[in-house]
Amino acid sequence: MKIGVFSDRDRIFIGGVFNEQVFDFSAASLQLEKEALPDLGTIFRQERFDSKLFHHLFMLGQYRQEFWLPLGFLSFVPLYRPDKIICLGLNYSEHARETAIDLPKEPIYFVKANSAVIAHEQPIMYPDGLGRIDPEAELAVIIGRRAKEVTEEEAAAYIGGYTILNDVTARDLQAKDIQNKHPWFRSKSLDTFCPIGPWIVTANEILPDEPLKLSLSVNGEVRQNSSTKYLVFKISSLISTISALMVLEPGDIISTGTPEGIAPIYPGDVVEIEVEKIGILRNGVEKKKVS
Repeated sequence: MKIGVFSDRDRIFIGGVFNEQVFDFSAASLQLEKEALPDLGTIFRQERFDSKLFHHLFMLGQYRQEFWLPLGFLSFVPLYRPDKIICLGLNYSEHARETAIDLPKEPIYFVKANSAVIAHEQPIMYPDGLGRIDPEAELAVIIGRRAKEVTEEEAAAYIGGYTILNDVTARDLQAKDIQNKHPWFRSKSLDTFCPIGPWIVTANEILPDEPLKLSLSVNGEVRQNSSTKYLVFKISSLISTISALMVLEPGDIISTGTPEGIAPIYPGDVVEIEVEKIGILRNGVEKKKVS
């Protein structure tokens, strides 16, 4: 099931996407169960994310016309702001080669600030004076239950869902930080530098290490075109190795890295990332206004 957060004028609600129609889970819960749904972040941060809640509401209300809205008339809202956004560097061998860096022998982790999160179709703001800005297509995994010292064989049971993440990067800042042996945090965490969406696909729809095609295009020109089968460190392995070091909480996101084909974007561009079985994450690029 595809679960997103939408705005219908002045109302924000959780919806399930079925082709070009959205089933209003928030309204269905209020009318059929007499209980308001919390926001999606709260739902994920409960002890365990269980998509059965949404399946239950859908089965109760799927034939009620008042719960259905056309997708094209709705605005997208950020899904939620994760407590941790853990990203992987150089997790595709060809991307390591194009950046002239040796393939890592163990995963390279960095984090993005959750304040950088924006939704599908919200603009990436291009700051003056920072030089090159690159988008990066990535498959993101959402943790569904508290994970500590999980084995690779157990990893699938800890996944709540999948989405798309655009790891927008201020490339000149990153190069300066690498030269000075500083973390990559600031080059990855500028405001609007973490588009996520357009929705979450629940874990029952995708296997943890299933190969998925992913691509990135700018103004219709394909720049990245690969598959998650080329991940150096697979999802099950990542959940195991990260949870050996720190607790992964429900709602935490692991973004699995980007393939080869990085190139800059500029104001006026439109970036589209497509991941098989999930959909398309689209964001325009706008020049940041000086306040």
